[in-house]
Amino acid sequence: MPEQQQDQGQKQGALKRIFLLIPGILLCGMVTVISLGIQAAEERVFDHPYIEALVVAILLGMAVRTAWEPSERWRSGIAFSAKQLLEVAVMLLGASISFAAILASGWLLIGAIAATVVIMLAVSYGLARLLGLKTKLAILIACGNSICGNSAIAAVAPVIEADGDDIASSISFTAILGVLMVLGLPLLIPLLKLTATQYGILAGLTVYAVPQVLAATVPAGIVSTQIGTLVKLVRVLMLGPIVVGLSLFVARRRKASTRTGAADAGAAKAAAISPFKLVPWFIIGFLVLAALRSFQLVPDIAIAPVTKTAAILTVVSMAALGLGVDVRVLSTVGGRVTAAVTLSLMLLLGLSIGLVHLFK
Repeated sequence: MPEQQQDQGQKQGALKRIFLLIPGILLCGMVTVISLGIQAAEERVFDHPYIEALVVAILLGMAVRTAWEPSERWRSGIAFSAKQLLEVAVMLLGASISFAAILASGWLLIGAIAATVVIMLAVSYGLARLLGLKTKLAILIACGNSICGNSAIAAVAPVIEADGDDIASSISFTAILGVLMVLGLPLLIPLLKLTATQYGILAGLTVYAVPQVLAATVPAGIVSTQIGTLVKLVRVLMLGPIVVGLSLFVARRRKASTRTGAADAGAAKAAAISPFKLVPWFIIGFLVLAALRSFQLVPDIAIAPVTKTAAILTVVSMAALGLGVDVRVLSTVGGRVTAAVTLSLMLLLGLSIGLVHLFK
């Protein structure tokens, strides 16, 4: 009898926690619907979105948060949407990655892309730290500029436990420069006398999001679009090992800190470190789905729905992040963040222009 009462109490507690999440999740869902509607309107007018729903969602969320501070009733659902739903979205993205398609592009190009990402990670992080930005914000900016913009920031943020203000700061300025890159990059074709292949590589290396790569390369022709998308996919694939490496680094630092302050330091030191305890569950899921996709164990018909679901969940999470952002905090770091992102992007552009001359 006591066991039955305990089970019933646990079920009631679980149901209560679920009901507490509903208001905040619904609020994030409303912001998401509006953001997706704005993106759809852009696509009808311009044929492609200049500002993605992900960016619109965080800006709308910030606008709502500026006008109205959510009470305790809304906060748990907003926090759940910002963290747990984002982790699910990151995991689902693995199903869209095929290792075979990446290997088919050639080892020279793959090596060049990987080297560019690694170099720019180090340079962007160092530059951001020199400008006085916090470590976590510097990591977000470095990953956003070097890998895949908002998607990289969204994937790295839960691993390093970045707060909403840092995420919003890095995404907001990265998004603005991403749009400027789409508009200005085609101007380099006649200025630098780039071939379709060279321009595709340049766009894939420098433009943040896959839709933005398409927007930047369509004016240059189908060859540029195909190559730009392929290069972009290789960049996105770099997100997996980078996030795994960061998760291992953060876990080891946390473990070392615990050892320092723990009374039973000897027992903690003797404990074995398991990769499955150090790497977040959603990163393991990401890599498993990518492997399944590579071995064609994920049917092609399932890719589009899974990718769409991940995209929508990401927009919901960004809406939640916006709803949790205090704009006054953004204003204190805006100038330094803008400088860090802009200078990093210019360095990436210069490095990429030098690289594309290797490929005719």
